[in-house]
Amino acid sequence: MKNFGQKTRGQLPDGSRNLWRPPIALAPLAALLALLSCATAPPRLLQRYEFERPQMGVPFRLVMYAPDETAAETAAAAAFARIKEINAIMSDYEDASELTLLSRSAGLGRPVPVSKDLWRVLSRAHALARQSGGAFDVTAGLYVNLWRRARRVHQLPAADRLAEAKRATGFDKMKLDHRRQSVELTAPGVRLDLGGIAKGYAVDEALAVLRRHGIRSALVAGSGDLAVSGPPPGKDGWRIEIAPHEAATNASPRFALLRHRALATSGDLFQHVEIEGKRYSHIVDPRTGLALTDHSLVTVIARDCATADSLATALSVLGPEAGLPLVRRHRGAEAITTRKTSAGQLEQKATGGFHRFLEPEPFAPDKTAKEKGPAQVPGL
Repeated sequence: MKNFGQKTRGQLPDGSRNLWRPPIALAPLAALLALLSCATAPPRLLQRYEFERPQMGVPFRLVMYAPDETAAETAAAAAFARIKEINAIMSDYEDASELTLLSRSAGLGRPVPVSKDLWRVLSRAHALARQSGGAFDVTAGLYVNLWRRARRVHQLPAADRLAEAKRATGFDKMKLDHRRQSVELTAPGVRLDLGGIAKGYAVDEALAVLRRHGIRSALVAGSGDLAVSGPPPGKDGWRIEIAPHEAATNASPRFALLRHRALATSGDLFQHVEIEGKRYSHIVDPRTGLALTDHSLVTVIARDCATADSLATALSVLGPEAGLPLVRRHRGAEAITTRKTSAGQLEQKATGGFHRFLEPEPFAPDKTAKEKGPAQVPGL
């Protein structure tokens, strides 16, 4: 006896022709029914998860919407691992970091091949150094170290040490070979410092890791730098408070509504020192070797955080007159600056498109959602 569904040929015992045909295949039908079942099933609700760890000397915070705790924890662990990897490459505090080893090659007359991550950051930094006329310059590491010490001991750097640092500072002392992906520091003593761009790059990379893990709605924040992907479920964007100038005591909070954007804040709001009655910022002008004293606050919104981070530093150094035109040269970037004038008044200037990211100013400000930090994310 033949099995059901097996095709027979020839004649039946009574001499008639076999007109039997195989039955319709059931597997495609079952697949179709399963597909229809999935299409009509309700989507899995995304839950909000938050994680925070110290990275790169500051608290790094991840906020994401994920289907379950396991997915969120797996994605967060991968993102923190990526930030740690970048810090191991770009830290100027770590003796064995790739950046430190590159600085030790200064003046030896040989190019050094660098990793893909370091190359990306150095090439972007070098381009901005040229565009800004040296207002942003990662070769200013000696100046930065002198002013770190000044903040610790409350004493201005010695003039001879500043002069020594000046001889080893300048973006023309860093030669990039694009074909070989190598870097040569041409003057003895050059020390690199990526404090104005590495953290923004790490934020971007962490957000990319979350995206690869299927997280489509997330925020990554490292101190004053943050980036967001898609908005939280049911929202138009991530609601970020714009840090107010400390002198604006009676100002209502303002909020930006962001999606697929980055924001960086720069200024002396938290890092400064007073020496002999004068306030000095932690931001150093690489062209003069002196810390800024203009008591300013800068916020930049851009398509990625490395751009926002580095432009915020450059704008702080250049000031609004020269800095805002530089921001306008970068597609998708907008900025606002607030500084205290010699008369004690607050002066605010912005690029033309900055205010389109802001929520309309409310008649009665709601202060219940406020959180602490230079760039703040109220609960959603």
